Amino acid sequence: MSAPTRPRPQPHWTVGGVPVQLRRSARRRTLTLRVQPGTVTVYAPAHLPLAWIADFVEAKRGWAERHLATYAARAAPPLPLADGSPLPFFGQTLTLRLTPGTRKAERRGLDVHLPPGDPAELARQVEAWYRRAALPELRALTEGYADALGARDRLGQVRLTGARTRWGSCSAGGDIRLHWALSRAPREVAAYVALHEAAHLLVFDHSPRYWAHVARQMPDHTRWRAWLREHGAALAPL
Repeated sequence: MSAPTRPRPQPHWTVGGVPVQLRRSARRRTLTLRVQPGTVTVYAPAHLPLAWIADFVEAKRGWAERHLATYAARAAPPLPLADGSPLPFFGQTLTLRLTPGTRKAERRGLDVHLPPGDPAELARQVEAWYRRAALPELRALTEGYADALGARDRLGQVRLTGARTRWGSCSAGGDIRLHWALSRAPREVAAYVALHEAAHLLVFDHSPRYWAHVARQMPDHTRWRAWLREHGAALAPL
């Protein structure tokens, strides 16, 4: 009987005072550094030497620190929802209206009516409205790109997620999940994420062949990818 495999030690790297988390994967072929508000994660192939990864993190240090500083500058808490608050929705700006007698959030023209309540309850009900309103739109975008890619027969269910670490995912079985808060971004940004995941129905990695599928459907996809990196932290929570 062989001895159990011991987990590899987690290196003690920091960038801008933030600990760097290392995530290895047997399927990954490239090194990637991801910076999000208060977190830095390096994704690496399973057997890549630790020294190579350390050199990569060091080479990206300045870039990562600039992003952390940008996120920290935007970290002021959002204003509590109130009557008249703007509600971005796929590039439109709707207006929150607190209307006594309304049972739940409902849209009427460019207004979203909601019964008055405390800030936490308002945020809960507005998010519930976003989820209800976003799913048909995000599903239509995803199905449209699956059709355009010739991969509709591989598409499973399209659902919403509230995961904090990613905007979308595609399972091996073809199920796609998209973050509800994409509805608070311009439509082109939501379309990019829908396309990004739909392209995984054809290619499950991020190889040049994968990006070629994305580029054929959306030649300016890098513009919307950059928008999401720059402004995504402000989309959620409410």
